[in-house]
Amino acid sequence: MAISVFELFKVGIGPSSSHTVGPMRAAGMFAEHLAAGGQLLRTVRVLAELFGSLGATGRGHSSDRAVILGLLGHRPETIDPAQVDAEVRAAHANGCLDLLGRHRIGFDPGRDLVLHLHRTLPFHPNGMRFTAFDETGAVCGERVYYSVGGGFVLDEDTIASTDRLTADGTVPPYPITSGDQLLKHCSASGLPISEIMLANETVWRTPEDVRSGLLAIWDVMQRCIVSGLSTEGTLPGRLGVPRRAPGLHRRLTAEELTAEELAAAEPSVAVRGSAEPRVVEPGSAEPGGATRGGAPLDPLHVIDRVSLAALAVNEENAAGGRVVTAPTNGAAGIIPAVLHYLSRFVPGSTDDDVVRFLLTAGAIGLLYKENASISGAEVGCQGEVGVACSMAAAGLCEVLGGTPQQVENAAEIGMEHNLGLTCDPVEGLVQVPCIERNAMGAVKAINAARLALHGSGEHIVSLDKVIRTMRETGADMKDKYKETSRGGLAVNFIEC
Repeated sequence: MAISVFELFKVGIGPSSSHTVGPMRAAGMFAEHLAAGGQLLRTVRVLAELFGSLGATGRGHSSDRAVILGLLGHRPETIDPAQVDAEVRAAHANGCLDLLGRHRIGFDPGRDLVLHLHRTLPFHPNGMRFTAFDETGAVCGERVYYSVGGGFVLDEDTIASTDRLTADGTVPPYPITSGDQLLKHCSASGLPISEIMLANETVWRTPEDVRSGLLAIWDVMQRCIVSGLSTEGTLPGRLGVPRRAPGLHRRLTAEELTAEELAAAEPSVAVRGSAEPRVVEPGSAEPGGATRGGAPLDPLHVIDRVSLAALAVNEENAAGGRVVTAPTNGAAGIIPAVLHYLSRFVPGSTDDDVVRFLLTAGAIGLLYKENASISGAEVGCQGEVGVACSMAAAGLCEVLGGTPQQVENAAEIGMEHNLGLTCDPVEGLVQVPCIERNAMGAVKAINAARLALHGSGEHIVSLDKVIRTMRETGADMKDKYKETSRGGLAVNFIEC
């Protein structure tokens, strides 16, 4: 099945795409299945069973809450995060659910929401089974779903499908099944990777709609950054992790404002802008760079700002806020942070650059989705932070003038140095080490793009080989390191 960039970049809520967004979608799909089959009004009870990684870390990832919301008919892209607590509390307090908002059934969370800690279903670690019963206790509907990463959900009918056509049977003009094939398309057509991806997207929508849709995705990302920078407090869960983004934002802004004030008094000091000073990287085409008191700001100030954007997004995600799955929620801060770097620190960047970035990143993301995995429960965090780093490196490299070969190299570098990254969240929460891991991934993506730009595009390990290696590494990785909270930091963390 051909994958659209808008399937890789989906608006949802935190804290997890596979453990929150996926179960919400699956529960909604089951309720719709009952309605389509004429069984909705017969249903008096629904049993939801979560297996594998969903069962092991579901509480920390709010999977149980997501199932309730999905059965109620809510969708990840439209639900108001501020209403989630009230909706879930009401279901628990009233002992009932309104399936799809129109048919009331009884609900006992202790009986009807079962998290199997040590049982898995055959296809994927994130398995779910929903069973509907009528008033006689007979089964009137049953479906199995798998949340396979990034909010993608498969049912048993689609698992075996290898059809690469779109839903209406149209073949994309440039089928993309490998990095090598992608480069061949670029060579034969003379188009950059972003234009190849745009041509494929026009199977579903007009170029204008693609552009406006991607800019809308960027708008959600920016709003998430702003919210993360301004929201104080402590993240939910027993760890009591404080939000760090607001305090860091204040410190960095104070440094920039100090430089701006000095620039007003000393015209030779080159700091641009007013409310949002734009720091120019040392060595860029524009002279001067940001300075304070006649001396340059710490050259790593740019890295601090990139890290800050990633922290802001992932603190929002950990708090259940609205984020863009890019390509997962656990790695949702990397692409926004690198786009923030592009829009703020690269002179002359435009909205068109943002569109090209996301199209290029999307092309790389679908290669991982098709040939490996973007699920931490399946291959570890290399499939989340590693893939996001690879995608961001590719997007930035193209926008900065990289050839298709250099872009492929940037994507390869981004993953090569995330191989073997485990998924071991403490307490099953997408907080430690996940939030900082996004900051590190964003900086690594920028470095990967720059390294690729300094080269010719020729390199020893191809993107296809590193994707294959990532998949094999994930298969070899012990299950305790794949989002089960049974290994790594999750068990070596000692509470004070």
